[in-house]
Amino acid sequence: MKELFIEAKLENMERVMDFINAQLEDSPELKDCSLKIKNQIGIAVDEVFSNICRYAYYPSIGSVTVRIAIDNNINIEFEDSGMAHDPFSADTPDISLSVEERKVGGLGIFMLKKLMDSVEYRREENKNILLIKKKIAN
Repeated sequence: MKELFIEAKLENMERVMDFINAQLEDSPELKDCSLKIKNQIGIAVDEVFSNICRYAYYPSIGSVTVRIAIDNNINIEFEDSGMAHDPFSADTPDISLSVEERKVGGLGIFMLKKLMDSVEYRREENKNILLIKKKIAN
């Protein structure tokens, strides 16, 4: 498992994406991985990292550890020691409503669930740990 320890600042998004993309490019398991899967991973990583930057330590800045392991799945884990936040505790947004009728927020985790094959959250030793998984499809 490879890992990146970085400050939770939006300015670091490019470094996070470069780290993830380098692992995807260097992995022999992903030599035939579709561009669609790589794009879905990019969207998911952007969503998770940006939410940590915006909310986990607000108004301060903390750090994030991003880990990636590739086997039959692409497994990406985000760990921060910010405020406890279980993303599954919020109600699922009603996407049948018009934009004007919908409550603000909640679409990020909904989108993650649609893009990824698995999204898991746990709180351990005062840390938020979010694991996203995408099956490698040929």
